[in-house]
Amino acid sequence: MQELTIRPIAPGDNAALAHAVRSTLTEFGAAKPGTAYYDEATDHLYELFSQTPASAYFVAELDGEVLGGGGIYPTEGLPIDTVELVKLYLLPPARGRGVGKALIKQCLQVAHTAGYARIYLETTEELTQAIPLYERLGFTYLPQALGNSGHFGCQVWMSKQL
Repeated sequence: MQELTIRPIAPGDNAALAHAVRSTLTEFGAAKPGTAYYDEATDHLYELFSQTPASAYFVAELDGEVLGGGGIYPTEGLPIDTVELVKLYLLPPARGRGVGKALIKQCLQVAHTAGYARIYLETTEELTQAIPLYERLGFTYLPQALGNSGHFGCQVWMSKQL
């Protein structure tokens, strides 16, 4: 029986997570400028999240293999009561098994506990499996981006009250 674990990011996770981000974006035809594919931070997620107050990142493992992750980050320019759901990417073996939902729920809980009133996300229309999940979890569409993520390649913006 396979065991799913969701745990905080660790120093040795950077390469596996960068692979999950870039291979997912490539798979869905979204490996383009203005997305996490080209973020320098994608190769240094442990350092980014361990050095940024009010942020958190979680890794999904199945039988010890890193299959992706997701986190929250106080992106510059967001309203003070809002945090961003960031870098949520899963490799194919994790999809359709409730892993994305479990990661998002973990992020929602941590954001709420940290005192945030709203969570925001940006994505691309190519990530056709993620968008319906966000909708099912209560995220609603916004007419434009919030904050200064630098992800000009994203065309879908959503938020959810916590």
